[in-house]
Amino acid sequence: MATAGKVIRCRAAVAWAPGKLSVEEVEVAPPKAGEVRIKLVATGICRTDEHLLQGCFPNAEFPVIPGHEGAGIVESVGEGVTSMKPVWRILLCLPLHLHGIDFMTNLTPPSALHSIKYKYLRLLHSISEPQHLLPDKTTQYTVAKIDAAAPLDKVCLFGCGFSTGYGAAINTAKVKPGSTCAVFGLGGIGLSVVMGCKAAGASRIIGVDINKDKFAKAKELGATDCINPRDFQKPIQEVLTEMTGQGVDYSFEAIGHKDTMIAALASCNMSTGVCVMIGELDSGSEISIDPTLLLTGRTWKGTVLGGWKTRECIPKLVSSYLEKKFNSDLLITHTLPFAKVNEGFELLRAGKSIRTVLLF
Repeated sequence: MATAGKVIRCRAAVAWAPGKLSVEEVEVAPPKAGEVRIKLVATGICRTDEHLLQGCFPNAEFPVIPGHEGAGIVESVGEGVTSMKPVWRILLCLPLHLHGIDFMTNLTPPSALHSIKYKYLRLLHSISEPQHLLPDKTTQYTVAKIDAAAPLDKVCLFGCGFSTGYGAAINTAKVKPGSTCAVFGLGGIGLSVVMGCKAAGASRIIGVDINKDKFAKAKELGATDCINPRDFQKPIQEVLTEMTGQGVDYSFEAIGHKDTMIAALASCNMSTGVCVMIGELDSGSEISIDPTLLLTGRTWKGTVLGGWKTRECIPKLVSSYLEKKFNSDLLITHTLPFAKVNEGFELLRAGKSIRTVLLF
């Protein structure tokens, strides 16, 4: 591209402190050795971005340019980069594989994962023209080449939201045909879980949310039942146990609240149930549980990006989308120009959007 090797000026959504974003111009230098510069085309607004803006991550430094769910085109590469080439279409992916470490199969200290994630959030996008990605080996694990036919304004969700929820059901829980599932939280990730449970052949999928406006979309995507905890006088885990007879086979917490995490675990079959935590608590939060919830046989586990090995699996997931094996487009409720980024966040906070995509 004509901009290769040059300093460019572009717009960025910058948070100088927790709160509102300011759209302004920033300078981006040419990529150094091991770096890649990307021209972003579209990005989804994820709940994690909102957590960052509200100051929920104490290790995150301001000012910060949030965003991690982008799709774009490689503009230029730095010295020594052989895995990426200009004009390739790519997705930005959380760095689950860093310097040969597989976060899916190795015990990595939480502080290490957190520091990687915050570094990623600080350097990545909400930029309308090319911008730096992470340097050195990290570039290799945070950029995935995808099919040139993929619509970037649709598959940007695969950089986080859709992949996380869908993979939580397919990879982490390994939902079996004929099983019963409960999904706590029917936002973008929770609805992606619903889609994953349906694809895995679950016979009953119960959506749980206090926002009844999300029920129609959940049923469209595969939920067989939808319930509002506020409609009952008893704990929701007791309601689910009564509905299913002995508790669900699989439960998923896609909200990030202490009480719903405990409720999701308690709603599982006491002997064989599997509960998957997806939602993010504020950093430093702790949960107290009755140990008998686990001693009786339940399994409690977490997931990061749905258990996908990003660089090799996300392109395959995009190919499945192109083959119409699922319709993740239904998750996109709003599409806005980049200048309306704050409007996108307001829609999220008000519970009026599932996924808002910003176009650059």
